[in-house]
Amino acid sequence: LARWAGPATRVGAGGELAESQLPAAAEHLGLAGDEDGAAYASEAWRLAVDTGLVDVQDPQDEDGLGDGDEDGGTVTAGENLALLTGGSPEDVLGIWLDGLDAVHADATAPAFDDFADLVNEDGSVDFDALDWDPEAEAEFLDGVLGNLYLLTVSEAGPQEGPVPLPALAASVVVPEDMDEPTDDVLEEVSEAMMRLDEQFRVLEPIGIVEYRPVDETLLTGDEEPGSEQDDEDVTRYGMVRLTPLGLYGVRERMLEAGVDAPAVGDLADKGADVLLDGIAYYPEDAARSEVVLWLGHRGADEAASAAADLLSAARGADRGAPLRRL
Repeated sequence: LARWAGPATRVGAGGELAESQLPAAAEHLGLAGDEDGAAYASEAWRLAVDTGLVDVQDPQDEDGLGDGDEDGGTVTAGENLALLTGGSPEDVLGIWLDGLDAVHADATAPAFDDFADLVNEDGSVDFDALDWDPEAEAEFLDGVLGNLYLLTVSEAGPQEGPVPLPALAASVVVPEDMDEPTDDVLEEVSEAMMRLDEQFRVLEPIGIVEYRPVDETLLTGDEEPGSEQDDEDVTRYGMVRLTPLGLYGVRERMLEAGVDAPAVGDLADKGADVLLDGIAYYPEDAARSEVVLWLGHRGADEAASAAADLLSAARGADRGAPLRRL
């Protein structure tokens, strides 16, 4: 869509694509026959703007697009557009991370039925009426994604399988020292689950998760007559898993926030003592993979000395020594 844009492309005051040009944009994306094609094209355009694939020049008039789209802002190719094909893998991943940040912000944005009710007489927006704490919302979603990351990489986790949405919601709501959740806590879990259902629907298109939404008949009660739906079928309550790209993205966000998020390969260029201390708490398969990478980093010529370093690092009588020797 960024390559499709040209001198005739017009945008509004917020960088949104002019409404009259949405059908052409949808057609370019192969969505002409989709009733939601224009909406999808609009979302794609917003992502192109947010990731720097296009640069927009805001309209000069105060009324956005004015009476005609010819009065709208103009568009030029952004610096990041060339990086998609001419940049390094790190460049491309960096652009994707920018997109993830934008979609993450959308997922934590407040929902409202009538925006007009929030506009004051002077035209300003009454954000207090939203009862919305952006930092708390972002922290909640980041906490959920962090837990999903840890569940995915842990030996006791689902490995390649998806995580039931109720279990994920409970992981951020139910206190660790609570043996039996109270009715109030269970209600909080249910509310968190519905909140996450909406957020994962927003996040899935960016490629961070594979998500099976909550069965809408559970919410509406509109099950077809004669249907044999099983209320104990956990998949009806939503299932989610991080994609490989999602694992990368969540880990990058965790590291940026100062959270320790080790990954296989981090210790390949470290000393033997750091390696053994680091893999002490890894799942068994991850620990084996890390050691293989560590040995491979040294090459066949240094295999003997590398083995000697490992044996030497495993010695000791400190509290961590038994784990190092495992």
